[in-house]
Amino acid sequence: MPAFINRHASLCVFLLALGLWEAACRLLHLPEYIFPAPSQIWRAARELGAARWAEHLAATLQVALAGYAVAICLALPTAVAITRSPLLSRIVMPWLVVIQSTPIVAVAPIIVVTLGAGMLPRVVITTMIAFFPLVVSTALGLASVPAELIELSRSLRATAARQYWQIRMPFAVPYLFSALKVSITLAIVGAVVAEFVAAEKGLGYLILFATSSFKVAVAFAALALLVASSLLLYGLVELLHRRLFPWSQGSGS
Repeated sequence: MPAFINRHASLCVFLLALGLWEAACRLLHLPEYIFPAPSQIWRAARELGAARWAEHLAATLQVALAGYAVAICLALPTAVAITRSPLLSRIVMPWLVVIQSTPIVAVAPIIVVTLGAGMLPRVVITTMIAFFPLVVSTALGLASVPAELIELSRSLRATAARQYWQIRMPFAVPYLFSALKVSITLAIVGAVVAEFVAAEKGLGYLILFATSSFKVAVAFAALALLVASSLLLYGLVELLHRRLFPWSQGSGS
């Protein structure tokens, strides 16, 4: 038994927390519309139906993954560009910091008014949230190459493209995947924020609708599904890192 607890400490703590939560709600007779017990959340989730949950989850994942993909496509060339040009870095980095420092919740309604109420503004909002860590971490990895390796490549007359592909990118891999793991969770956050502002389906929309109708148990169930989705996507990125680049494990994180 002690060996099992040591091996599955996180799971044991989670189950203990659920048990204490259930017991507290029952002993204190907390109303479901204020703070539901885990059993009430599970019952509300079952009553909504698997088809409805799949529909809302698919809508959220569609926006999150689309914004994540766009962020990657924009961040990698930007990171390469700012590491190649100190002048460009001085120009671009302050703007990136300004964008990151701007509260996305405040900007989201403006984006929706400007771009309309379709999927596009939600993808833009998600991209804005996921973009910054990808750029900064990848640029840091590209710039982390020892100077003597760069000098050696120049002495061998390696082209800039070859220098980036064969020297800088391998050094940047652990930094890149650290950013990818952070950004995939931020993409879920971005999708939910976008759904708070303008959406007709999605887990963020469901949370907003459920709380406005005092169906707090449904909102908790949607929140639990969001957390599970984030953990699963994080684990998939970690698995890709481990399978594709096992030699880079344990560095740059």
